Amino acid sequence: PPAAAPPTSPPPAPMQTLTLRTAPSARRPEPPASSAHLGAAPCLLRLPRSLRRRRPRSLRATASLDQEVKEVAPATSAEKSNQTTRRDVRNIAIVAHVDHGKTTLVDSMLRQAKVFRDNQVVQERIMDSNDLERERGITILSKNTSITYKGTKINIIDTPGHSDFGGEVERVLNMVEGVLLVVDSVEGPMPQTRFVLKKALEFGHAVVVVVNKIDRPSARPEFVVNSTFELFIELNASDEQCDFQTVYASGIKGKAGLSPDNLGDDLGPLFEAILRCIPEPRIEKDGAMQMLVSNTEYDEHKGRIAIGRLHAGELQRGMEVKVCTPDDACRTGKISELFVYQNFGRVPVETVSAGDICAVCGMNDIMIGETIADKVTGTPLPTIKVEEPTVRMSFSINTSPFVGREGKYVTSRNLRDRLYRELERNLAMKVEDGETADTFLVSGRGTLHLTILIENMRREGYEFMIGPPKVINKTVDGKLLEPYEIAAVEVPEEYMGSVVELLGKRRGIMVDMEASGPEGTTLLKYKIPTRGLIGLRNAILTASRGRAILNTIFDSYGSWAGDLSSRDQGSLVAFEDGTTTSYALLSAQERGLMFVSPGQDVYKGQIVGIHQRPGDLALNVCKKKAATNVRSNKETTVVLDEPLSYSLDDCIEYIQEDEIVEVTPQSIRMCKNPKISKKK
Repeated sequence: PPAAAPPTSPPPAPMQTLTLRTAPSARRPEPPASSAHLGAAPCLLRLPRSLRRRRPRSLRATASLDQEVKEVAPATSAEKSNQTTRRDVRNIAIVAHVDHGKTTLVDSMLRQAKVFRDNQVVQERIMDSNDLERERGITILSKNTSITYKGTKINIIDTPGHSDFGGEVERVLNMVEGVLLVVDSVEGPMPQTRFVLKKALEFGHAVVVVVNKIDRPSARPEFVVNSTFELFIELNASDEQCDFQTVYASGIKGKAGLSPDNLGDDLGPLFEAILRCIPEPRIEKDGAMQMLVSNTEYDEHKGRIAIGRLHAGELQRGMEVKVCTPDDACRTGKISELFVYQNFGRVPVETVSAGDICAVCGMNDIMIGETIADKVTGTPLPTIKVEEPTVRMSFSINTSPFVGREGKYVTSRNLRDRLYRELERNLAMKVEDGETADTFLVSGRGTLHLTILIENMRREGYEFMIGPPKVINKTVDGKLLEPYEIAAVEVPEEYMGSVVELLGKRRGIMVDMEASGPEGTTLLKYKIPTRGLIGLRNAILTASRGRAILNTIFDSYGSWAGDLSSRDQGSLVAFEDGTTTSYALLSAQERGLMFVSPGQDVYKGQIVGIHQRPGDLALNVCKKKAATNVRSNKETTVVLDEPLSYSLDDCIEYIQEDEIVEVTPQSIRMCKNPKISKKK
């Protein structure tokens, strides 16, 4: 018999499929055929395949899906707002850890862009124009400049590398579309590298990694690039951001290349990478004018100058504008002068188009974070937010017997005006009134942040007293929390034991330990309370004979670590007012190390030395040798030890709860706090 036909089954229901794209290059749009400009093409140069590591497939798929959803949304909003790109401008910030060569690299970029004449004398680190920056060899303030390469204007912002000045980095990142992340070819990513990269990724900026100082004999570019890639992964960067362009450079020689073994004769490869990989500014050319003020400067003739990037519309000289904030507090103003950055200076112009960085004069009450907008239809942009301070110090008027000898501004009104004026520029700082009318509490990112303010005020002619630094604690759900920082210490192996012991006494917890380069140095990473860092730098330098390098960065708030002692020795305190003598110092130096030399004026309560034992000791350093009729055949020769010379930073680290530092334009003295002494 014929075989029975199989029973017919109903057709299967249509299944919904979800495609996860794993290769970031697969979803890149092709460049428009009509575009011949370099910036229109995607960044096609990749990390060398031998140095590339990929994320697990599940992570890549999730990130790709999230990225695809993000890419669809901006396209719709861009069509609604008629956004366009400006191809003749690039805005970049140069970020890095301290001493990785940012400012030196900018020097070479300016020279090769023919900013200076061939016969012009140009000093090193031209961007570090502040006296304090030159003395300390660090960048303190963010500064703008620009160069022109192949018809494209490149606005460059040089930023500080110290973690204490992280507020300077945070407030300028909204002026740019991309960053150059400079990393040392030996040290690799350091604590501040992590901080600035985290902020850049939060803004969604494109990143070009520059492995600097590639000409160092101990350079290890493969390790540095791999460590940087791992840092991108730790900070949850997208696949597009992880696919960064790497440029190898020697800032001091002015050479760059795409391979560590094949550097060009100039920085051409770096400039090309900027044009190719840093996106063009997205602007609303016909929209209502908007400019967020990211920085302010002061000029004796022009008054306050507001600096920022024009986000939309067009700004004209003589134009009436509206200054507003997100809380709808608005006022009107007028643009008296308008400047753009060209080469190494500001150039006056009549109009500025959206996408460029400019400087505006005419509004003397303008503040950082405010928006300059169209007078009729303008709306405010979101204000600038920076992280909270972690250290607080008290500032008060000078009450020592030597008050008014050297300073010009000594009253509480002078001190108050100067401190509140600092808030106009320094967003990461806070000032509060203290317990009395002549005391003010100043909070900052760290002791160096506050020390720079103190040094500037001292040079301006102010006299005042400062108390010891204290950390700012928080109470959450009834638990006391204190700030913790990540401390990275590079130390030679022979001194590692004493440094580890020192960090352990200050409640530090070891996070990592690894060899750092072929020079026999070890990199120690500790999580340590901010309290434990106060006075630690000098102690580590003493324990390592000056060969250790300490870097710190704020990590988070954690539970209270308990009591810790930062100083084992007491102070030598002057017994009376007078002038020091060799006769008195000869016997006094047997009690410890002295701060004073013969012939100096001292007053009762002034700290004149370090006691060799715990506890303070009052002694007479003004005692004179009694004159008698008995004459010896030969006068005794007095041999004194060289006194210690403490800087302002050293004094702030040295003092304890019952001590204060007297700061005047010519002198820095330490003394016991008379208010606390009376309470005792």
